[in-house]
Amino acid sequence: MLIKTLLNRVEKLKSFVYYKACFEVIAGIEAIIVWVEARSNSKPICSICGRKRRFYDTVQTRDYEYVPLWGFKVFFRYTPRRVNCPEDGVRIERVPWAEGKDRQTRTLKVFLARWARRLSWKEVADIFQTSWDSVFRAVQYVVEFGLANRNLDGIETIGIDELAVFRGHKYLTLVYQIDKHCKRLLWSGQDRKIKTLLKFFHEFGKERSQKLKFVCSDMWKAYLNVVRKKAPQALHVLDRFHIMKKFNEAIDQVRRQEVKILKRRAEGRPTILLGSRWILLKRKVRLNENQVCKLSEILRSNLNSARAYLLREDFQRFWKYRSSTWARKFLQDWNARTMRSRIKPMKRITNMLRSHEPLILNWFAAHGMLSSGIVEGLNLKAKLTIRKAYGLKSVSNAQMALYHTLARL
Repeated sequence: MLIKTLLNRVEKLKSFVYYKACFEVIAGIEAIIVWVEARSNSKPICSICGRKRRFYDTVQTRDYEYVPLWGFKVFFRYTPRRVNCPEDGVRIERVPWAEGKDRQTRTLKVFLARWARRLSWKEVADIFQTSWDSVFRAVQYVVEFGLANRNLDGIETIGIDELAVFRGHKYLTLVYQIDKHCKRLLWSGQDRKIKTLLKFFHEFGKERSQKLKFVCSDMWKAYLNVVRKKAPQALHVLDRFHIMKKFNEAIDQVRRQEVKILKRRAEGRPTILLGSRWILLKRKVRLNENQVCKLSEILRSNLNSARAYLLREDFQRFWKYRSSTWARKFLQDWNARTMRSRIKPMKRITNMLRSHEPLILNWFAAHGMLSSGIVEGLNLKAKLTIRKAYGLKSVSNAQMALYHTLARL
């Protein structure tokens, strides 16, 4: 079977024909050259207005890189025509396999971009004997096309979070769609300020914002204020994942403080809390036999770490309530007991719960079905994506890599 026959099956070009194929050495590498010519009865198309115009003359022959075949690079060789357009003047014609003066074909860009979702960009460049910049341009092309043609209708639930990128406290604000039928990245913006999230709602549109039913986020004040202003009808939920994360941070802070105190008192001898970090932070059902024994030993002591751990475990009952009324009563009782504990990190948790009580109780209005644990899972994929695309030198390029992998374009 001839290469021309294969190409006519997978890449048939309207008004153009493949008329011969041969081997040729290009940049020291043997490649397949496929000559393309316009049909004799076809008229060139103006690259500006997209209309058929009169033929003017030709320019220098160009090679356009295509998808590699059997380990060989493949190039389309064509001599572009120029058109005499009454509106735009003399212009080079529009060709169906490439954009403007770009020497990569559209098919090659899509091919490289699909592999760039599976492998690191450098690996894709090495395997297909191209450059990292070529893979970057391929990803950029499919992302721009995908963002311009995606459908944003019917979105009811969004999750908002931030992601640290690079060094020097550089952040991205990420907005995800977390509906049951679709979980994807909707938008990303530089920094985590009020104006950042306002920009999302501006681009998302007032009509779509009014159709939102649920919003899930952490307790970052900037996010709370913007959501209250731009989507007041949506049920704003501070869910279990972020709240329990604050509990774990408080317990770990108490443990570290007590380890320092016990070390000074024990004069260098090992203390009961050494090596107990994950024992106190993990759920009891996930501990092995030795860890359970160590946990029992800690709980028999009168340390603040043990008391903070027991307060957290007691708070887990909050999520088992079905009525928000009884959940509120439990929350108030728990807050009162914790304030009497005199454990400062846990008292800060109490202040946090009191200040965000209405948003926390919204978890029950959502029937416990909404969790930004989904958002945290997508954030982990986002971090992996940035690592796979190593070589990115700007936040805007990192955003492009995230859209490519997570936006389901």
